[in-house]
Amino acid sequence: MVTPTLLIHGGAGTIRRPAADARAALGPYERALLRVLERGEDALQRGASALDVVCQAVSDLEDEPLFNAGVGSVLTAAGAHELDAAVACGATRRAGALAGLRHALHPVQAARALLEQTEAPVMLIGEQADAFASRVGIAQVPNAHFTTPARRAQWEAWRAQAGGSAWLDHEGAARAPLDERHKMGTVGAVAVDAQGRLAAATSTGGMTGKWPGRVGDAPLIGAGTWADERVAVSCTGQGEAFIRAAAAHAVAARVRWGRLGVEEAAHQAIHEDIGALQATGGLIALDAQGRWAMPFNAEGMYRGRVSLGSAAVVEVFQA
Repeated sequence: MVTPTLLIHGGAGTIRRPAADARAALGPYERALLRVLERGEDALQRGASALDVVCQAVSDLEDEPLFNAGVGSVLTAAGAHELDAAVACGATRRAGALAGLRHALHPVQAARALLEQTEAPVMLIGEQADAFASRVGIAQVPNAHFTTPARRAQWEAWRAQAGGSAWLDHEGAARAPLDERHKMGTVGAVAVDAQGRLAAATSTGGMTGKWPGRVGDAPLIGAGTWADERVAVSCTGQGEAFIRAAAAHAVAARVRWGRLGVEEAAHQAIHEDIGALQATGGLIALDAQGRWAMPFNAEGMYRGRVSLGSAAVVEVFQA
């Protein structure tokens, strides 16, 4: 018997540790993650599929303006939002991915809709991605709907200081006098259901000041998102490095061909493959028996997990 399990993340980076007297209290990000985990647990208890659970979890995270996905996404160099998302189903080996969305309210739901199309491509980009999302009934909103005052302030700080290079969330917070709302990154979820089926979903706004048209690892199957019959993976961090390392698939390959457990496979992908590229980030990974891993090589990663019969756990820093 497999214990249905959900893992989620809200980005990895240089996250400021709270003062000693404040560590016992949950911050707004931890509370947001717990809300998502609670809804995910309810879905698992009702017998929802892993695919349903990860899409619900990431859609919920897209609605949380604290995170860099959906509402609250970062702005490109041109001052607009270009959103990316991917969904992968391990049971069917189907996947759907969209990049450069400007108007789809929930990119992850649009990615799932593409996955469910017969004789469809795995990935769509730009205007055609938005057109597809509209055609299948995903709510469309003005691009400015995704902007928050915090993200606008971050973009203004980037424009004044960056000299043309894009910022990850945590880099922007380190270089400018910005508060904790600027430190989140890509969001993602992986789940296994009672039938042992795995699924993964990832969604992001990218990097502050990124080139218009830039695509990171999140929507690329095998780089930022992966699911097969053995393991499901969702990544977060410096996207170009995760693409070069094929990081999500690197975990799966170590499990399949290297016969490693998911914990060791995930650890090697982050601390060897990504580390060798002098890049930072993290990932969440789950196997078909419910064994999990959430490694990262940054100061912190917002992450959480819940299994039926166990209390939800949210963590930020290394143990």
